[in-house]
Amino acid sequence: MSGFFARLKSGLSRSAEKLGSNIAATFTKRPLDEAALESLEESLIAADLGHAVANTVIDLFRRTRFGKEVSDQEVKEALAAEIARILAPVALPLLPDASRKPYVILMTGVNGAGKTTTIGKLASRYRDAGLTCVLAAGDTFRAAAVEQLQVWGERTGAAVVTAPANTDAASLAHDALAKAQAQNADVLLIDTAGRLHNKTALMEELRKIIRVIRKLDPTAPHATLLTLDATIGQNAITQVGTFKDMVDITGLIVTKLDGSARGGIVVALADRFGLPIHAVGTGEQAGDLREFDPMEFARALVGL
Repeated sequence: MSGFFARLKSGLSRSAEKLGSNIAATFTKRPLDEAALESLEESLIAADLGHAVANTVIDLFRRTRFGKEVSDQEVKEALAAEIARILAPVALPLLPDASRKPYVILMTGVNGAGKTTTIGKLASRYRDAGLTCVLAAGDTFRAAAVEQLQVWGERTGAAVVTAPANTDAASLAHDALAKAQAQNADVLLIDTAGRLHNKTALMEELRKIIRVIRKLDPTAPHATLLTLDATIGQNAITQVGTFKDMVDITGLIVTKLDGSARGGIVVALADRFGLPIHAVGTGEQAGDLREFDPMEFARALVGL
């Protein structure tokens, strides 16, 4: 078992334990009847997969296995296959386009979701792939975010563009893109603030960043990513909707799967929005961010 898969399985163990124990309690070589389907549906919803996914799974079982004897293992196998099917279309790695240089990635997300750490992990991945990065400390309201990004810059050999506290984030993003262009860098990663309690101000800040960097590159940003904390469960649905109202979100990165009993939310997000899930995170180290593997995730989620 690979190190990352072991961490993913361990991280999802709370989700898997909750879902698996409910399935085991319902299915012990018994005919699949309406009572069993109702119990399974409740288990899926409780595991944060959402009503739409639960309905899809239940309809599948009703069509293919109703009246037949099934074991909990058979249910888990079939459930994992269905979850992987739902996730497969959104499992897309984030590969910077070499024809767009620097490839500009705008990172969004609420404070505490792991946005700044994710930028550092991406910079580490791109460095390992032979790409040069510039990091823009655009969350100028949080000194800790700036310092955190500087640490990642030192680790990855990436230049970090900073500015005094409360500096206009759009101005900093403009300077960072100018520097990335001057250095012929491959990738520019722009951190942003995440103060959702003032949605109007945050929306204007994000839109202004986009307007200003387009003065230097009309095609930027080339990716606008939303970092989501898996531990918030169904609230992630609201966050995606809120940020989609602000800017054109092109993909998701889901963090903190190592401590969540709500891993099923990844499936609900895929089904609801269809946005690419570029990577999942299971810890604080650079190697704890990996491309999203639908079957690996599905099997870990149901405890296989």
